[in-house]
Amino acid sequence: MSHVYWILILNLWILKATSLQSGSRTVLREIGSGGGGSDPKDYGVELNATNFDGVLKDTPATYAIVEFFAHWCPACRNYKPHYEKVARLFNGPDAVHPGIILMTRVDCALKINTGLCDKFSVSHYPMLFWGPPTKFSTGWKPNQEKSEIREVDNWRTAELLLNWINKQIGSSYGLDDEKFENEQLPSNISDPGQIAQAIYDVEEATATAFDIILEQKMIKSKTRASLIKFLQLLVAHHPSQRCRKGSAEVLVNFDEFCPLDMWSSDKHDVPTSNLKEVLHDFQICGKEVPRGYWMFCRGSRNETRGFSCGLWVLMHSLSVRIEDGESQFAFTSICDFIHNFFICEECRQHFYEMCSRVTSPFKKSRDFALWLWSAHNEINDRLMKEEASLKTGDPKFPKIIWPPKQLCPSCYHLQGPKDKGTNQIDWDQNEVFKFLMSYYGNTLISLYKGKGVLADDRANATLDDLVTSTNTVVVPIGAAFAIAIASCMFGALACYWRSRQKSRKYYHQPYYLKNIL
Repeated sequence: MSHVYWILILNLWILKATSLQSGSRTVLREIGSGGGGSDPKDYGVELNATNFDGVLKDTPATYAIVEFFAHWCPACRNYKPHYEKVARLFNGPDAVHPGIILMTRVDCALKINTGLCDKFSVSHYPMLFWGPPTKFSTGWKPNQEKSEIREVDNWRTAELLLNWINKQIGSSYGLDDEKFENEQLPSNISDPGQIAQAIYDVEEATATAFDIILEQKMIKSKTRASLIKFLQLLVAHHPSQRCRKGSAEVLVNFDEFCPLDMWSSDKHDVPTSNLKEVLHDFQICGKEVPRGYWMFCRGSRNETRGFSCGLWVLMHSLSVRIEDGESQFAFTSICDFIHNFFICEECRQHFYEMCSRVTSPFKKSRDFALWLWSAHNEINDRLMKEEASLKTGDPKFPKIIWPPKQLCPSCYHLQGPKDKGTNQIDWDQNEVFKFLMSYYGNTLISLYKGKGVLADDRANATLDDLVTSTNTVVVPIGAAFAIAIASCMFGALACYWRSRQKSRKYYHQPYYLKNIL
């Protein structure tokens, strides 16, 4: 047998062995869980030398506090309730002000942490440090110049620590704050850089969407093909590397846990409890997602923004990453996915109607990106009127026609709108497309680039080569194998993949293309 064949078999075995491991949880997911015998009221994240850099590198938070302590120290034990009062505000899925500060602790009395505590020149207990999470990897030295890590010098009580934090970031948080109170959410209509935080919301929306699909048992014989198509799109173009990898892991096992003969001709539904249990083990965007909160998409009320915002950002990000030859495939994949798996009935019917109005296939990625942008504005235009009448909108984030003039003045030929609909605006669509490419392209992933968690260009090129061609609809077993190996960066399998594509035939026609093809 060829070397390529053996590489395929070996890495498929490794991938399947790792993807089916269950029960793993990151430190972030265990906040407040009480696992491992810890106090269920603990909010501070316990770190050690093995996970210190990784947790701080992956957190969406803008800042971090690390408390170095010793479990045998009476002063440390007495200080812990004060630290936890502040950590309650910022840590975990039920945080009052999530995604701003990650509050962590390191026990220097454990031998595993001796080198880590020495790296920060810990001279007494407790000792607290503040800074950008990614900067903690360099450690800290007394009188060190140009260090972004600072020692917290006023922390003796919860009140003093929170006051010190408020001074650093210009906030006015209080220990008695409850969720969605005392919010200081920045407007997203003037600073294009804010979309960078939405990379975490795109991951959250992806994981939440698949959780909903499993909870509602939405994988059926008639929806199976559309889910596979959407997974193919995610493997190729999801802005998050870990979501691309997770989607590939689901695809490679899809025929095993959801075979075509799972539904017999005389049955419409089958028991899906086992399917739900198996799929939950895959954690499509990594084991720390979903985190339980939103960043860019956080609303000022519990019921506003969130998932729907994150899903729109995902779709826009996909639309600006595809090539011209993939535009029709992306269109059908997204329309099918929303039609079959978006649980809001009225919303998906409106989206289906817009998809059905398209009378010819897309040939350019620009055309698809602009269609999606126009469709989003059409929906916003309708919701603006409904929410204004019913008073159900988010007062801090009302629906608007996008992009506003503050973000893209060149997108408008004439004076920008106030309460006018998108059809009344003289758009410069070339400028709109440039804005979409920048906003949902490089700016969206800029945080991940800065943290170095994106795949390199060569690996991304290999992944793109191995994704199904845009003329196909459903991934057969051999194709799914190749996609999985792509996540392991084996470029040698590209030729194998292309050879399989040549023999592929259509056997599914999207519902809204029956008058087009």
